[in-house]
Amino acid sequence: MSSTIAARALQGVSIRPLDGPEDFQRAERVQIETWGYRDIDVVPSAIFSVARNFGGQALGAMDGDLMVGFALSFGACEHGHPHLHSHMVAVVPGYQNRGLGRLIKLAQREDALRRGIRQIVWTFDPLQARNAYFNIARLGGIGVRYMPNLYGKTSSPLHGGMPTDRLLIEWNLDNPIVSGVLNGVPRARAADAIAITVPVISNDQPNASRLADQSRLREQLMALLSDGFVITDFECKERASMYILEKDRSGLRCADEN
Repeated sequence: MSSTIAARALQGVSIRPLDGPEDFQRAERVQIETWGYRDIDVVPSAIFSVARNFGGQALGAMDGDLMVGFALSFGACEHGHPHLHSHMVAVVPGYQNRGLGRLIKLAQREDALRRGIRQIVWTFDPLQARNAYFNIARLGGIGVRYMPNLYGKTSSPLHGGMPTDRLLIEWNLDNPIVSGVLNGVPRARAADAIAITVPVISNDQPNASRLADQSRLREQLMALLSDGFVITDFECKERASMYILEKDRSGLRCADEN
């Protein structure tokens, strides 16, 4: 890990590689604090050791000796294209909404580029507008694949027993578009871009209504993504949030995949 990552801090929090069984066990606790997981859904400490020692990433956000977040990634290869799959990024509740998640993602990016890795991919719930805005509008990721019920049902109360639909994000680390977004440069948009509204899902909404909203978004995004569109931006407005999709053009995706 480069010294710039280790030195970068947010209100006393620094990012460093996890190192040894004690760190890996702390990451188990962070999962429970962040998502309310039961033991059966917690990624065990041994998996963090595998990621740390065999080509992935296991980074911890540390406030002194207290772990307040982490990133867990695995080395991956698809169609001959090596990359990292970022499986989890966690921030405990008391440290959320302070920019720590972005700091962790930037540490992931810096570490990957230092190692010659040009792309990180991950998935998130496409109904979560705040996550969509962060992943796409703030980091410069693009949505390329809709994956219905990827993990099945989990014990997390955040999932509410719904199918765990996920949207696959590509983060092309050295792409000029990504660099621009990270530096506050607005992303250019094609004239024929399409906007898809994200339904607002609430905990007190009847389950049948939540499932119907999820199904509608699934059908819309799967149809467009399979027709050659990619998600290039995300807008948050007063009464609605929207995915912005454009036809996949040169310069959007990693050069190895164009």
